[in-house]
Parts: sequence; structure tokens; C-alpha cells
Amino acid sequence: MSNQPIICFGQQPCGIFPRRFLFAKMQTARRLQAEMGGRIVFFYHDSDHDPRETRTILRHRTTGESASLNFAVANKLQRKFSPLYVKRIAPDWHGKTVLQLPNYVDGGLIDLFRQTSAQTVADFCLEMYRRMGLLDDIEVARSSDPSLRRGACEVSDFFVDVPYEGEIVRARVRDGEFHLHAGGDSIVALPATAFAKEQVSPTRDTRLRWMQSVLRCTHYVAGAGEHAYLHQNEAPEISFVRRDQIDRSDEAYID
Repeated sequence: MSNQPIICFGQQPCGIFPRRFLFAKMQTARRLQAEMGGRIVFFYHDSDHDPRETRTILRHRTTGESASLNFAVANKLQRKFSPLYVKRIAPDWHGKTVLQLPNYVDGGLIDLFRQTSAQTVADFCLEMYRRMGLLDDIEVARSSDPSLRRGACEVSDFFVDVPYEGEIVRARVRDGEFHLHAGGDSIVALPATAFAKEQVSPTRDTRLRWMQSVLRCTHYVAGAGEHAYLHQNEAPEISFVRRDQIDRSDEAYID
């Protein structure tokens, strides 16, 4: 088994153009690799279902005013509850968004967007990041990958991807029951059924241990928010590194 460093960073799909904090994680990982060698692995958490993760915040090229663009998906049920790797992009979204982009980005990025034709939200984001050259020489491990899920350890707090009203939804498992959080105190209870490891994805609190059981990274690049909730004591073999600072971190990286 190789002793070379495995430098990892993780993120949900985070916009048509990645948010600047994700770019900063990428750059931090590349800096570490230049210093110590090894491989870089992007843990792409496309099992998440929150549509807010994929908002793209851009500034108008003339006025400087900010705008938030996001995907339109097939239906409301998918938007609220389906994991990002399942959410299907609405047929007219691509054409409508192309018409808006000249207000915010240059022609080169618009051409990349035009060339991208993935059918799901997670696939579209990943293809855009690749076309932008951001993932050159970086391995991608997707949390939706059945083989990764099969190889991951069992955790006590998790979600399962299950059929519901003709769609696949991401249900929280609690006390043997399947729950969908519909906002506020509203919970939709689903009938509990048997499920396989290929349907399981972790919660925020169990994600590190679940990921590490497969990727075996030696270094993990994390943002300030991650440092606040990661249970670092569960992975003492990892050296945790704060991502490099970047201004306007929540806005899209379009440089």
C-alpha cells in the first residue's frame, strides 16, 4: 500500500460556476500537493438534496448588483426532496439561463455553459467544473456512487434514497422510520422498507467517518464552517488544514 499523501476536500455541488470557497479548497489542495506530493481527491457530496446548495451568486457586469441563479428542476417534489444526483433539470432551463448570462460573465464561460448538456443537477455542475479546467489531475469520488456506498462503514445517523410518489427522495432514518423534512416543524412520514447499503448516505455529523472509511485520506482541506462541526477526534489519522482565505467566498468563481 502506498504511503503517499492523499489530500482530500469535500463539497456538495455548489452552483453552475463553483462558489469561490470551493475554488479556494482546490487551490489549497494543489498547494499542499506541490509541497508534499501525493494525490488529490474531491469528495463530491452529490447525495445531498438541499436546492439552496446550488445557488450561483453573480454580480452584474455593469451595475455590480448581485443576483442569484439556480436550477429549475422537473417538479416540486424533486426540488424539495430528491438528492442532487437525481434532480432532473427542466427542459427549458438551459436556454433561458444562456440568455441571462451575458449580464454576468464573459463569452468564454458562456460557451462552456452552452456546451454542457448533462441532465441532472449534480452532473451539470461537475461537467462545468471540468470544462473550466478546475478538476485537472484531481480524482472525483461521488457520494452517490454505489461502489463507494458499498465500501463505506455503517453509521448510526443516515439518509436512504427511496421511491416516493414516482420519484427518488432522500429520507432521514430515525427510530426505524423514514422522514422527509417539509419545512418548519412539518415532517412527512414514509413507510419504512428494507434497504441496501447502495441507498445509504451520511448526515453532516457522520459524513467524515463514512467518507474516510473509503478514501483513507491523510490530509483534509476544510472551510471555517466545516471545522466547527467535523468530529476530528473520529479521524486522528487525518491532518486537517484550513482552506486558504478568499474574498467574496460565497459568490461564484468566474475568473
